[in-house]
Amino acid sequence: MEKYDPRIDKYIDDAAEFAKPILNHLRTLVHQACPEMKETMKWSFPHFEYKGTVCSMAAFKQHCAFGFWKAALLPPATQELRSSASANAMGQLGKICSLNDLPTDDLLISSIKFAVQLNEEGVKLKKKPASPKTELLIPEDFANLLAQAIAAKNHFENFSYSQRKEYLQWITEAKTKATREKRMQTAVEWLADGKIRNWKYLEKP
Repeated sequence: MEKYDPRIDKYIDDAAEFAKPILNHLRTLVHQACPEMKETMKWSFPHFEYKGTVCSMAAFKQHCAFGFWKAALLPPATQELRSSASANAMGQLGKICSLNDLPTDDLLISSIKFAVQLNEEGVKLKKKPASPKTELLIPEDFANLLAQAIAAKNHFENFSYSQRKEYLQWITEAKTKATREKRMQTAVEWLADGKIRNWKYLEKP
């Protein structure tokens, strides 16, 4: 991967006029903070990497955004930038509408260097504990149908939590009794063949 990515040149060229100086300035500071930083495009906007993702920037219709991948591990001085920024904006700097909305170059550079050091040392973000799974309640009418179709019942019971949940949501979200009954019959047919709810999307064209 090259240090500079021509796709980011194009991204900046295609951005609104107000955004170009902001994006160019942020890009310059990133490379100033870490000359070994590499550029790439992920999720259609620029990312900067050094032994993993460090930060990213993006341009929208009326504002820009800049964020750190490991924002939760950054020093308080960097995290506090968020409190004075637009809380509903992506990234740690809120909605950036002009160069005047950016913190000082020194603070940004020191924050980027700190984020780079985290990657250098292999520091990982702590994984959030998984939310407890709520018990899946099988509607009585669907349970009765499954009881009459052993193959379908066995497949359903052996499916993962999320696969069973997809079937049950599809059935319970039916707006009419006729639609519900049709979905249950279809579900039993698919389950008898061992098919997950969205099996059609897994088939090759």
